[in-house]
Amino acid sequence: MSQQVEVLFENLWQDYLSRTPSAKKVHQILGEGHPIVNDHVAFRTFDISPVGLEVLAQHFLDLGYKEGGDYHFEAKKLRAKHFEHEDPELPKVFISELMTDEFSEELQKKVKDMVAQVSVEDTKKSDFLYSGTHWKVSHADYQALLEESEYAAWMAAFGYCANHFTVSVNQLPGYESLEQVNQKLKDNGFKLNDSGGEIKGSPEVYLEQSSTMADRHPVEFSDKTAEIPSCFYEFAKRYEIENGKLYTGFVAASADKIFESTNAN
Repeated sequence: MSQQVEVLFENLWQDYLSRTPSAKKVHQILGEGHPIVNDHVAFRTFDISPVGLEVLAQHFLDLGYKEGGDYHFEAKKLRAKHFEHEDPELPKVFISELMTDEFSEELQKKVKDMVAQVSVEDTKKSDFLYSGTHWKVSHADYQALLEESEYAAWMAAFGYCANHFTVSVNQLPGYESLEQVNQKLKDNGFKLNDSGGEIKGSPEVYLEQSSTMADRHPVEFSDKTAEIPSCFYEFAKRYEIENGKLYTGFVAASADKIFESTNAN
């Protein structure tokens, strides 16, 4: 089972690198030859059959993951869940979905047209989580979606793939704090997401998070190719909730700001 999980995360990682080349530079700067431990991987989807949150989650449940917390993001109109494995060495998984009914009829129609092109069989395939888009949208449709929901526009452009990976700062040799990590990244030319401050969260909520702004990546739309924000890298420092046990959940107020790492910058 753990070998299957490792194969999945390796495939997700290689796919993520294809649109997030800066991730290798992050490893060189922060790792300095040491392996980097991944805290969690995040995915996006829509709340429409056959691609709802639970469909993506099933891939992880089948590999021994268990459901963790539930999260709601009222302003961005999202719901999310996290999943974790009994093996604490394996990354946690964060899956969110757009609550499409809360948007305009125009957005709902565009999303339904995209999702209609995804077959139930495809969602069950082992590579679905890094299968990309199952549709073609025009750049004009992307822009129209962007005006209502950055999340929906990102999904239209990139589909099913890891939205971000996350460095576990707790297991990063040579770093005591997230501030040190952020400073090292900035010293090497990285632009950080400063929405709500560079560090989201605090020791009081047992989790601190920061992230780079997304790389820009060319996307072939149906009518033109355009370079747009793709994926980013997150950094998480967890705090003890009891002696020797780190908090394993997420903080909605912080995650809300992390979503903005894919905003245009």
